[in-house]
Amino acid sequence: MSERNTVWRSMHDVGLAAWFGGSLMGAVGLNGAAKGHSDSWRDNARIASTGWARWTPVSAVAIGAHLVGGSGLLAANASRVATQQGVAASTVAKTALTGVALAATAYARMLGKKIELASSQDPQDAEEAAASFDTGQAERHLSYAQWVVPAVTGGLLILNALHGEQQRPDQQAQGMWQRAHCLSPHMRSGDYWHHLRD
Repeated sequence: MSERNTVWRSMHDVGLAAWFGGSLMGAVGLNGAAKGHSDSWRDNARIASTGWARWTPVSAVAIGAHLVGGSGLLAANASRVATQQGVAASTVAKTALTGVALAATAYARMLGKKIELASSQDPQDAEEAAASFDTGQAERHLSYAQWVVPAVTGGLLILNALHGEQQRPDQQAQGMWQRAHCLSPHMRSGDYWHHLRD
């Protein structure tokens, strides 16, 4: 319980912070600044697309670091997941939210590439985009997806805080007792706490 996992934890936390912060800044700051830049939809879309394209490699590294760090922490805390009441449930919830965040990020990037094509200065690219998909619909879906990412990664940050609380010694002891009691309901709480005091 007392072992340190500084490298895994750092990768997990810094990666998640960059994923959340970058997506929130893009949705609020980059998109907002691009919309007010010009009266031309194409110019505004081009600016936003360029900004998101520059952020994409950094975002990919951050997501990769978060996933690697999370996998390392899961392996290091496998015994707690199995024996401490509540840890498995929060881990499953965190895994599900991570999947949603990954899907939303990938979907937003796919739509972003479409908008990038539609706002291209190359007339042939713009014509190809106009013929292959509805630009207005793609832009609306992109706006939704770009807000889903910070919302879901924000939820991951909250679950991360919950995991931190669950690692407190008193929480570990209580959670392991609750888990043991579920497996052996005839065991009395007094017996367990008496054993701890001994």
